[in-house]
Amino acid sequence: MDLKNKVVVITGSSSGLGLELAKLFKETGAKVVVNSESEENLKKIPSGIADLSVVADVSKEEEVKKMTSEILLEFGRIDIWINNAGIWLPHSGVNDLDMKKVRATFDVNVFGLMHGSRAALSLMKEQNFGVILNIISVSALEIHLNSAAYAASKFAADGFTKGLRLEVETYEANTIKVISVYPPGMKTNLFNEARPDNFNDYQEPNVIAEKIISNLQLENPEIEQKFLN
Repeated sequence: MDLKNKVVVITGSSSGLGLELAKLFKETGAKVVVNSESEENLKKIPSGIADLSVVADVSKEEEVKKMTSEILLEFGRIDIWINNAGIWLPHSGVNDLDMKKVRATFDVNVFGLMHGSRAALSLMKEQNFGVILNIISVSALEIHLNSAAYAASKFAADGFTKGLRLEVETYEANTIKVISVYPPGMKTNLFNEARPDNFNDYQEPNVIAEKIISNLQLENPEIEQKFLN
């Protein structure tokens, strides 16, 4: 896929993998839409990267719909929607979980991804083209000790994405692609609250971002892009 002039929406893109993706998409000539739940976070993004910045909390579907309307007003279409926003839970035994934090994690990792996918799908069905790319995690592929709740959110996100892909494949024209990406642990501020013991072994987000974009640039991108820690 030629990414030049493609309108690319990246949720949770004020830092980490989302920001690295925004930088690289900009280098390809794409029109980059960045997003965060905080105006303050968006102000931290270096100038020249974003063609449009939109404040929206992805856990709230009405805000996602409003964001979509703003993007359409600016560009008239969305070519690629990347559900990147995510929350991590520090390792904890099941009985020690803070359930308020667990619910907040599901609100973003599961419902946020669903809200973004639904908004993108609704538009892309009208356009009859587009790519929905969901950033999931290797935690949807393998379980680690004391990460049951976080893994559950990623398993749910993975199940939804696979179900979405099956649905899209039934469309007569089948011009919408659904891609799932399973990044390994990355050195981002996602882990500021409590760094895992093996944090120093994690990969740099720009390396993962480069591989995601390289896959998208293929004539037939992998629909499940998996990484190893």
